[in-house]
Amino acid sequence: MMAGGGGRNWRLVRADTDAVPSSVRRFMARARQRRLRAALPWAVAAGVVLVIGGLLWMVYATPVLGVREVRVVGADALTPVQVQEAAAVQMREPLARVDLDAVRTRVQNLAPVDHAVVSRSWPATVVVEVVERTPVAAVRAGKKYTLVDGEGVPYRSVTRKPAGIPIAELAKPAPEDVNTRAMLTVLGSLTEELREQLLQISVPAPARIELLLRKDRKVVWGDDSASDTKAQVSTALLRRDGRIIDVSAPAVVTIR
Repeated sequence: MMAGGGGRNWRLVRADTDAVPSSVRRFMARARQRRLRAALPWAVAAGVVLVIGGLLWMVYATPVLGVREVRVVGADALTPVQVQEAAAVQMREPLARVDLDAVRTRVQNLAPVDHAVVSRSWPATVVVEVVERTPVAAVRAGKKYTLVDGEGVPYRSVTRKPAGIPIAELAKPAPEDVNTRAMLTVLGSLTEELREQLLQISVPAPARIELLLRKDRKVVWGDDSASDTKAQVSTALLRRDGRIIDVSAPAVVTIR
């Protein structure tokens, strides 16, 4: 560049790298490395956050891992379709967002269900494990039978009495019914031999319990007190002749 008429000529030139002392170059290189090392953890952390955020978005907010199947295990009296309808799980809803407690409550509202366990099976299945009620007696209801479980809950109507359980003569089977509770106490005390021979238990009142056995034999039980003793005494007397065994007062037993 010219300055005035007789000034000096100035020219801007770029210094060759060889013109920079090696010690300065090494210093600058180390400075760059330090900056890179300082920035690396932040870059890695940002990448991890982005990856985790993307995964969470995919799991909780998209149908990529949505429900494709509701698998029912353990249903017998109920069909899998009945359980699935009660579960009311929305297909393609993100599996991670399914309210398992709510599903379990809905399934347990089915009368034959004692309890249920609901779980996730990744990537796309809700598993409903059903434990149905076990009948201990069948109450006649016209031409049908109402099955009653070990808690006194009437839960299912059938046209044929299941094998291996007695008929129960009860007016209104229910967990809070005094006659139902007396029946359950007696049934729970029976020996294996008595249980095998029992055809019917009649409970018109808490103190008027009677058992009808095979070969037209009857056990007058009375109330449900001392039922374990009455069961043992009745079992011992089965080997004797007589159609009616009266253990209503187990200390003074009669057989005729």
